[in-house]
Amino acid sequence: GAGIGTVADSFAAIEQRIEKEKRLTWQELAEHLKNDFKNAEVVRLMLRNIPHFGQGGTRADEWAVRIAKTFTRLVKEKPTPKGYNIIPGLFSWASMISMGQTVGATPNGRHAGAPISQGANPEPGFGGTPTSLAVAVASVQCGYGNTVPLQLDIDPILGKDEEGIEKIEALILGHFKMGGTMINMNIIDKEKILEAHKDPSKYPDLIVRVTGFSAYFASLSKNLRQLVVDRILAEEA
Repeated sequence: GAGIGTVADSFAAIEQRIEKEKRLTWQELAEHLKNDFKNAEVVRLMLRNIPHFGQGGTRADEWAVRIAKTFTRLVKEKPTPKGYNIIPGLFSWASMISMGQTVGATPNGRHAGAPISQGANPEPGFGGTPTSLAVAVASVQCGYGNTVPLQLDIDPILGKDEEGIEKIEALILGHFKMGGTMINMNIIDKEKILEAHKDPSKYPDLIVRVTGFSAYFASLSKNLRQLVVDRILAEEA
């Protein structure tokens, strides 16, 4: 499974804007999604600007837990037609772009064809903290090994002194104590990643953790570099 941030935020947006506030009808939402929010930027932003999965204590956080549990149950409920048992997990490898290209507009204000959220992480720009991010991903574990990794990006300035190192250590240990099973981590500053994205040739030796693998930043496609940059900027905001 992949894109839980996109899905959880979508359910939360529907619940808040349609069911509770009555600012849209179901038919109006269906039309906006069909037309990819054409001439409806105000509506798109209204759906986009809700408390997100990963902020902590939001309806989107609750939806994410419910979705993860339902997904896990359905996957494990019965084997495939050929008798294979599937291990449930929430990760997208590096396919957020290609997966998103096949998905229409979504109720969280995402445009048709845009990337979906990465693995079990919230949408970029979710507005939370590293701690709330770690809590969120720990809460949606499927319970079958390290199939729900946390993508974590940290500014190296946080590790400049003993106090900062202790905070990073506490974050990592806390995630695992809450049920987390795997962390893919980048320690890189915002200025460096922006410069490298602008001109990758200046940083031929820069290695980043993309998801379940590391790669030379300059070797990544422009779209994949943009996803890494967006994630890092969102988590350092």
